[in-house]
Amino acid sequence: MKKVFRAVLILLVFAIGIFYAFNFKAVNYGLAQLKGQMDIIFNTVPIEDLLTDQQFPDSLKEQIRYIEEIKKFTVDSLGLKPSGSYQSYYDQKGEPILWVITACSPYKLDPKKWKFPIVGEFAYKGHFEKEKVQKEVSELKELGYDIRVGEVSAWSTLGYLDDPILSSMLEKDKGQLAALIIHELTHGTLFVKNDLAFNENLADFVGDEGAKIFLRSKFGEDSKEFQDYENSKLKNEEFSQLMVAGAEKLDSLFQTFDPQMASNEKDSLKYQLIDSLMFSAERIFNDSTRFHYRGRGTVNNASFTSYLTYQGKQTFFKEELESKFNNNFKVYLEELKKKYSSIGI
Repeated sequence: MKKVFRAVLILLVFAIGIFYAFNFKAVNYGLAQLKGQMDIIFNTVPIEDLLTDQQFPDSLKEQIRYIEEIKKFTVDSLGLKPSGSYQSYYDQKGEPILWVITACSPYKLDPKKWKFPIVGEFAYKGHFEKEKVQKEVSELKELGYDIRVGEVSAWSTLGYLDDPILSSMLEKDKGQLAALIIHELTHGTLFVKNDLAFNENLADFVGDEGAKIFLRSKFGEDSKEFQDYENSKLKNEEFSQLMVAGAEKLDSLFQTFDPQMASNEKDSLKYQLIDSLMFSAERIFNDSTRFHYRGRGTVNNASFTSYLTYQGKQTFFKEELESKFNNNFKVYLEELKKKYSSIGI
């Protein structure tokens, strides 16, 4: 019996060794992400402690109670899955907590995909450590990719862990915070493997529509909270439409490029088009505090593919909700949950 056990153990160790050898980068990345997530979880504070802490600001206590209201609303009125998230708090101390890299071919709107166990392919990759971001960005640039790096204000572990409230969340206004929480809870309700565009578009759509329903219910349609969110969304939607249309124009331009064309000539034509699009974007906001084009090279193909990922299918969801479900949001979401298989817990 001992010989059999020893043989099985040897085979298991050998199999793990083989897997690690052929998946060295993926395993190391997964361990780094787990460490980053655990570092946060082990340094959180239960929200019950904060709500009874006389030193903790009342304005932030109000935001925490507000998140609890949003969570209850998402289950009762929107049909999202109950979640154990947002029962603890993590103080970022004013520092970014996670960076996300997106990469794209320089003359084709073809985003780089990273493969991960269980959850499938993603067109972005996150790091908790800035040094690892800088290292990976350098490597991707050497391979010729257009790169975009963004700071992340929240993420979802799809129900595998209970996500904390991050201190930066409490700095958002009522509409932004409602949309953010609903977006992340949507991921924990429905997340389709290997379809990032569907997942992010759905979460953005549910976050936006759900926030409007919630704000209207809590504050009223004529309230400052609802009107501020509506006005902000109108500008953001106009910008998103410009980016999606801009992606189509870039795609058309790239298809005219001759294989023999020099890179500097391609870059010149590419950035002439991007410059004109970004100057149009500045006119949309007419407010440099909300959008300011920082010059050639700061917006590239990775910027446009990111908007396609998050906004390219918004019209589809809106039209389906109106035409097939008579704007009954809860029924529509139930139908989506039946139609698509989710990998969340």
